[in-house]
Amino acid sequence: MPNIETTHAMVQTLYQKMEERLNTVKKRLNRPLTYAEKVLFGHLNDPAQQDLEAGKSILALRPDRVAMQDATAQMALLQYLSAGRKTTAVPTTVHCDHLIRANQGAGADMRTALDENREVYDFLLTASQKAGIGFWKPGSGIIHQVVLENYAFPGGMMIGTDSHTPNAGGLGMVACGVGGADAVDVMAGLPWEVKNPKLIGVHLKGEMKGWTSPKDVICYLCGVLTVKGGTNKIIEYFGPGARSISCTGKATITNMGAELGATTSLFPFDGEMENYLKATRRQDLAQLAVKYQHLLQADPEVEKDPKKYFDQVIEIDLSQLEPQVVGPILPMWLDRFLT
Repeated sequence: MPNIETTHAMVQTLYQKMEERLNTVKKRLNRPLTYAEKVLFGHLNDPAQQDLEAGKSILALRPDRVAMQDATAQMALLQYLSAGRKTTAVPTTVHCDHLIRANQGAGADMRTALDENREVYDFLLTASQKAGIGFWKPGSGIIHQVVLENYAFPGGMMIGTDSHTPNAGGLGMVACGVGGADAVDVMAGLPWEVKNPKLIGVHLKGEMKGWTSPKDVICYLCGVLTVKGGTNKIIEYFGPGARSISCTGKATITNMGAELGATTSLFPFDGEMENYLKATRRQDLAQLAVKYQHLLQADPEVEKDPKKYFDQVIEIDLSQLEPQVVGPILPMWLDRFLT
């Protein structure tokens, strides 16, 4: 059975490949790169020939891992098993969390889920064993937090069959929610194809005060961009304010980037991520990230003149940000009758 863990050797090999690929891309583009571009282009299947026009080109990428939740993994695994491979091409995990309904309480809800979904859980377990996939049984935890604590790492690329896969962007990953067919392609050893996204830079200044929390950052941004403002775009946070937010706070922000329709959201590597890796017993990965941090942050020129390198720049002063309140909005057709 292949190793599904994010090992020191795996990450070191990736960073070395990223360096080689980015050297090729930088010679072609002859300009500084944002952090999102470094991760994207550092995973190109063919960095020498790939067309790189933002918003138009279709990139062929090589993700580092796949994560699936139990509701969407079923059809994906059925399709994958028909590929005839003995094991997946990249480390892959299945997490049984979505089919558990919150109703009466943890104990009763777990018993109900095990009773109602027994056939599904048995299939996912045996299919995972056959394909060398990591299996997190019901009750193991929410997929996004399990991934953040165990598998995510700065500079990595992951696809997951869940819209909130970008949660791992809080630890510096380009992590994208996809359909089961895309996951099957990567598990079977094929490149993942996605439109080269445009870039939104969110410049965070100051530090949060009082009752303000990371949730308020993304709620404010949702008000600015609306539910379509991030479509076919990556949202990259940067600036001194970004470095003041904890790793789990960053994950809260990138998780909710899905509400903007964004391809993904991410933060560059910093001391908070280093501390989180150490706190989750991954000191070796923290040391590697520090060693290769030039790959895990935007080039210095980007933060000095962000409007030159991002398609759109939004500035948020965290010290002035207030707690956001989200409430119901009347449909436009109903509003006409009430006014």
